[in-house]
Order: sequence, then structure tokens, then C-alpha cells
Amino acid sequence: MDLSVLGEIGLSAGEVRVYLALLRLGSTKTGELALKAGVSSSKVYKILGRLEKKGLVGHVVKKGIKHYRALESAKILEYLDQKEKRLAEQKALVESMLPGLEKQRNSSSAPEATVYYGFKAVTGFFENLLQELKPGEGYSIVGVRYAGNIERQSRFFQKFHQRRALKKIRLRMIADHNARKRMVKETFLNSEVRFSPPSFFTQMSVLFYKNKSFIIVWGDDIFGFLIESKPVVESFETYFENFWKVAKR
Repeated sequence: MDLSVLGEIGLSAGEVRVYLALLRLGSTKTGELALKAGVSSSKVYKILGRLEKKGLVGHVVKKGIKHYRALESAKILEYLDQKEKRLAEQKALVESMLPGLEKQRNSSSAPEATVYYGFKAVTGFFENLLQELKPGEGYSIVGVRYAGNIERQSRFFQKFHQRRALKKIRLRMIADHNARKRMVKETFLNSEVRFSPPSFFTQMSVLFYKNKSFIIVWGDDIFGFLIESKPVVESFETYFENFWKVAKR
């Protein structure tokens, strides 16, 4: 049986090893699982967390200790169905952006783009935003979803939104449904926040104001792309307003 297809559908090498080990072991503790799968004890917890999010693994607590097991093999098909649904949604979003992007192609001035790599670089952009915007001005962001080092992000945005509100900078935000419980309460200061349907967004956020669009990919390795182009901002404004109509408070 060729198991390489598990990697092709989106499972990492470590996830494949852990999943197959669970199939063979049945309900088991992490120590035995790490040994059987050939991964370190420190990594097995992260891998199990990802597999649980994908709906392929579950756990029970016995005498205060978590025991993990692979769920029914048919769950792989459910995982693929979810990926297919997300891909269709993303395709629809891109299609809505195409007219604006084509408008940009015909622009006489080419946009400038800058790459920001790492947590300090990306959060530095937010610091510059506070300096650039004046009281009463604002920005919009769509696709907010906490991922990667959530604790570090929460500490930063708690202080950031306090300062933003103090300066009276407005915010319109469409966040992922799953971010509602993780979001720091300071986010709601001097802002309008709505939430998308579950699993509607990926780990990408798009922030825009004036002539700047900042595309951020959240995770353990955070990076962003700053595009300075008014037509690009206008494109994002169009699909933001479409999302805003269907997002929930």
C-alpha cells in the first residue's frame, strides 16, 4: 500500500509517522507513541495538536493522563472535503479580486513591494502605523486569525490596541470565527469587529489604509508583504465591503 499520498494531501512527514503509529498502537500515551513514530517527545505534542485540528486524532484522559488514538480512517475523507471547501472559498475570493488586480495592471505607476520577515519586523509595521495615522483616521483588516505563538501575539496586541484607542485611531476588522475567544479585549476599543463563518479564512490577514496594503501570514514563522499602491487598496476595499455585509457581530 502506497502511503505517500498522505503527504500529498497535506500531512507532514512527522504527522504521517505519528498517525500510522497510532493506527498500529491503538489508544496510547505520548511516550510510547513518540518511540514508535520515531519523533522526539517535545515534537509529538505539537504533531498531535495539528492532527487533532485536522480531525484525524482524538484523545481521552485516564487517571489524569492523556491517551491518544487515531480516529476512523474515513475521517481522512472528511479532512479532504474540508480542504476542498476552503479551496473553493479561497478561489471565490481571488475571483472577486481579479477586476481590481487587472485595473492595477493598467496603471502607469508600478506598485512598490517590501517583504517583512519575523515577528519584530511585522509588529514594527504596526508601530509605524500608529505614527502615520492621525486621530480620527483608521485602517481595515480582514482575515484575522491567531496562529503560531499566540501568547506573544496577545501581549503585543493588548498594548498596541490600548495605544491605538488612546490616539483615537479607528479600526474595522473581520476576524475568523475561531479567533473570537482568543482575541484580547482591547481589540474592541474604538473599533467595529465582525466575525466570518467558521474556517472561512486561512492564516493570512490583509490590512489596508491610504495607499498601503499589508499581507501577513501568521504562524511560528511570521512574514508580511507591504504593497504601496492605491489600486491594490481599492481592490481590497471592494472585497472587504462584500465580506462585511455577511460577517456576524
